[in-house]
Amino acid sequence: MADDNRNDDFSHEIIGAAVEVQRVLGIGLPEAVYAAALAIEFSEREIGFARDVPVSASYKGRSLGEVCRAGFVVEQSVVVEVKAVDALTDGHRAQAHATVRLSQLKLGLLINFNVFPVVKGVHRIGAKP
Repeated sequence: MADDNRNDDFSHEIIGAAVEVQRVLGIGLPEAVYAAALAIEFSEREIGFARDVPVSASYKGRSLGEVCRAGFVVEQSVVVEVKAVDALTDGHRAQAHATVRLSQLKLGLLINFNVFPVVKGVHRIGAKP
């Protein structure tokens, strides 16, 4: 049953696109470059996505409005955050967890393009209650 869930969450397709981006561009570029290339790669692979997606929140029933932005939302089900840093910090992880939780989606991928190979820089994030 876990395999079925894993096959349907688009992780494999997203990570494959990230691998191709890093294969072509290498490491050491700014985050924005990898995000732009990832958008092109998603389009070429016909993976549905939205970029720079506003995420809203509420506090005690009152709207706080837009509190953050998700780098990508893929196939309306996975938040993808792109980083290009020497090492991910607890702050990067906490921010990604918060974005996934507030988006009300169940899965996020935090991808650090400064790690080679990029698959070692992919961190799965599940929404916490």
